Amino acid sequence: MDCELANESPEHHFLKLELAMAARAAGRRAELEVSSELGDWRADVLVFDEQGRPFIALEAQLSPMTPDEARMRTDRYARDGVAVCWVGLQDRPWARAVPTLRVTAPAEGGDSWTVRHGMARYTWAPRTLKGKAKWEHITCPLGDAVAWILEGEVRVHTAVNGTVWWTAPAYEERALARARLEAEAEATDQEAAANRRREQAAAADRRRQAAEQRALDRQADLQEREAEMKRLTVFFQRTGFDLTTWDRFTQLVRSASGKAIAYGEQSPRYGNGLLVHARTRGSVNGYTLAAVVCPDPRALTRWPEKLDILVPDHTWLTRIRAAAKVPLRIAVLDPRTGRTVFERVTPGLGPAVRPGTPR
Repeated sequence: MDCELANESPEHHFLKLELAMAARAAGRRAELEVSSELGDWRADVLVFDEQGRPFIALEAQLSPMTPDEARMRTDRYARDGVAVCWVGLQDRPWARAVPTLRVTAPAEGGDSWTVRHGMARYTWAPRTLKGKAKWEHITCPLGDAVAWILEGEVRVHTAVNGTVWWTAPAYEERALARARLEAEAEATDQEAAANRRREQAAAADRRRQAAEQRALDRQADLQEREAEMKRLTVFFQRTGFDLTTWDRFTQLVRSASGKAIAYGEQSPRYGNGLLVHARTRGSVNGYTLAAVVCPDPRALTRWPEKLDILVPDHTWLTRIRAAAKVPLRIAVLDPRTGRTVFERVTPGLGPAVRPGTPR
């Protein structure tokens, strides 16, 4: 008797016989304890194809084996063009590394070995991205599993994490369809995220450009203001305005006129007063001369009958009223109180006051 056969356990012997009978029941030639020509492998059950060539080895593996040993022995079969299916009774680490069926022997009085692990199907319902999907191992008679393997109805599937099991092509296609759907959704999400990043970057760039433009505008405004203040230095010295008072006075002028204004030059023709040009807001027409600020009554060569005279207080009003030779419209815009009062001065009749409305 062969030494190895004499030393094998009853479980191993019965499992080998069951594997051989299952292969033969599926219409295949199956022989026990067949070695390769070089003697580098020895199959518990070797199944042959229709042409009589070694097709697949069915290994009843009950003794300990590492995953590396399992892969090495599987590769050794593959070099000779022989597939292999390992069959065991317990969950072993190597069972995840190579094609394996975990089986249980028939219960007392039973007549069928049963596959408990290693034959899997892919469930996915509903067939949407939100549908639950998973691989689950099925229970089936060992004879059915061997027949499916020999007929090519199932094949070896390797999961993303490297775990190996048997499954039908239809289940692989279903899992692939799910993977494609997830990949498409991920690509869509990534594209949306990329678009958001581009939009955020563009918005940040616009904010940066706007901030830079505001800084340039502020700088330009400061330079324009400095130039304007320098241009008005002589006028300020004559009238006693300082920068703060002048800013408040200008606000009152804008508020009282309701128009856009621009200051011109000091005009000797109008007593060295500062000319004020106005334009209706939103109008496309140009500015027109509308008022004179603080003309010197002693230097007036032409009284501005049709122009408003703008002064900051009643001291100026009194001076101009005393020198008036024609009717005048005078606006007192007091930067200290924020009040605006309009007066009509008539020479020789004393002041005719038109009540003003504080602005």
